[in-house]
Amino acid sequence: MSKKDLIAVGFMLFALFFGAGNMIFPPALGQAAGENVWIAIAGFLMTGVGLPVLAVSAIAKTGSDLQQLASRVHPVFGVIFTTIMYLAIGPFFGIPRTGTVSFEIGVTPFLPETADRSIMLAAYTVIYFIVSLWLALNPSKLVDRIGKLLTPLLLIGLTLFFIKSVWTPMGEIQKPTDAYAHAPLFKGFIDGYLTMDAIAALVFGIIVIQAIQQKGITNKKQLTKLCIQAGLIAASGLTLVYLSLAFIGSSSVQAIGYRDNGGEIISQAATYLFGQAGTVILSIIIMLACLTTSVGLLSSCASYFSKISPKLSYRMLVIVMSVFSAFIANVGLTKLISLSIPVLIIIYPLAITLVALSFLHDYFGGKQTVYIGAIAGTFLVSVVDGLKTAGFNVSAILHVYEKTLPLFEQGIGWLTPALVGGLIGLLLNKTNHVTRTERKAS
Repeated sequence: MSKKDLIAVGFMLFALFFGAGNMIFPPALGQAAGENVWIAIAGFLMTGVGLPVLAVSAIAKTGSDLQQLASRVHPVFGVIFTTIMYLAIGPFFGIPRTGTVSFEIGVTPFLPETADRSIMLAAYTVIYFIVSLWLALNPSKLVDRIGKLLTPLLLIGLTLFFIKSVWTPMGEIQKPTDAYAHAPLFKGFIDGYLTMDAIAALVFGIIVIQAIQQKGITNKKQLTKLCIQAGLIAASGLTLVYLSLAFIGSSSVQAIGYRDNGGEIISQAATYLFGQAGTVILSIIIMLACLTTSVGLLSSCASYFSKISPKLSYRMLVIVMSVFSAFIANVGLTKLISLSIPVLIIIYPLAITLVALSFLHDYFGGKQTVYIGAIAGTFLVSVVDGLKTAGFNVSAILHVYEKTLPLFEQGIGWLTPALVGGLIGLLLNKTNHVTRTERKAS
């Protein structure tokens, strides 16, 4: 495979990962982390960049899709886990987020202060999702062409944005707030969940594999190696973008004050640095980028659910998901992000464990008991973390976990139970094997 082809696949992977929604989290992290921004962004890059690259590599290594990979735990788990992943990246969070981000960056800066934002958001999401629905029902090369044009424009715009913010700083970096003052690395690690790129990598990893296979690569080891190389190209681009956006956020407080979400930070920083013209250009690019992402997610989710349930037609699913997404989008960007956090805190550790197991598959012989033990151990902790974040009273369990699990207060207490569960599964498998051998001998 030529270097040119490899770079092209790397850029394609970058475009798959980097949607307009990804722009909103590093600036928010930058504002909140303040002087600890670089430690926090290091944690963010682990789950926002490193994990998606590993997830694509895991799909390449197994030569399967997400459902087949998750079915190594159990076929029922494979269907349930994949369904939850598609719902998270689709109608529950991912698709509505495209609507709220485009409204926050593309419309809000131009609204008069007296305007009722809830009514304006409702009107905008109706129009936005009607257009998304129409494009998803009428597939054409238009969306692909817009997407290919927008990624370079977005990168050029962000580069100018960053250079301007360095050349004419918006202000001094402030003291860190909340968790960023005490455990910035771990807080950044959890914040990386919000990109949902690891989920996207598990769902869309097969697209990267097919792109490489079309170049004549069929050997599994070579395929995995090329996927990792393409992933590193995409990771380099994502890292530069996230570092730039984190700096913009961290230096913006004196100019625009603390804001509720990254969408507000980006739009107001653009106005401060470039004036109204810069805001208009950024708004148009972001709105179109969000639209192409929305159409892609609608099509992918509808295709998957019509595949596992043929009675549900693609057309019907696209309509239902568009209406549902429009409804969810009206909770607003800040609320939507807060609603997604508990769910992501539950499912992301499961995804991390599944990816890790796929790389260790050959070392433990791919035993199902190891998969079951590790996933069960992870879930027992991640579900409690998620419930705690959602505001449920789980104090009795929390008390036990806080005293017994390393790094629980930092949000990765599931790591030890995952390791222990996997080891128990391995021991059970060996015990069962010895028992069966003894029975055969007798």
